[in-house]
Amino acid sequence: MQGIIFSLVAGAFISLQSVFNTKVSTKIGLWETNAVVHGVGCLTSLLILLMMREGYGSFHKITEVNKLYLLGGVFGAVIVFCVMKGVTLIGPAYSVSILMISQLLVALLIDTFGWFGVEKVPFYSNKLIGLAMLIAGVIVFKWK
Repeated sequence: MQGIIFSLVAGAFISLQSVFNTKVSTKIGLWETNAVVHGVGCLTSLLILLMMREGYGSFHKITEVNKLYLLGGVFGAVIVFCVMKGVTLIGPAYSVSILMISQLLVALLIDTFGWFGVEKVPFYSNKLIGLAMLIAGVIVFKWK
């Protein structure tokens, strides 16, 4: 149940962040906004880390992490830029809908093939049907 709640909160904040970032970018620019967003996010993370110090891990183990996975920070910068650009060009609802389809498709591939050390999850036709229904829903949503 907690996973569902965290996922719902993340989805809501992705939508809010998309609109907020796009509004800031109209004043200061896309990459400038991206830098500010990640700077504020870094400061927020550090504050939370300092307040919740115990039981959350250790930076000392960073040497044990596969260096490939540190690209997550680069992905974050690309994500924020692309979301702002998408919201600017096609609006928040349509942009986030397409984002969800892309996200689900890539997650399905990661699960199915067990990429990046993730446990393989069998692929069943209902997953493909669900993805097709999501795509159809976005088409109906955008249909004029």
